[in-house]
Amino acid sequence: MPKIYRLLTEDDTSAFCHKVSEALSKGWELHGAPAYAFDAARGVMRCAQAVTKEIEADYHPDMKLGQQ
Repeated sequence: MPKIYRLLTEDDTSAFCHKVSEALSKGWELHGAPAYAFDAARGVMRCAQAVTKEIEADYHPDMKLGQQ
């Protein structure tokens, strides 16, 4: 079964947690640890979390990953 990958990013606020929680509720699985970095241009911390999901369909580069 094909597996797809997404990297979720957001400012370090509750919005990031909600974005990851929504992906988990749709069957995505955490892949590795979250990452944090300072965005000097905006003066904020940014978060990133990789997620993966097995899908029934064949992967195609035009697919909308967030809709899987």
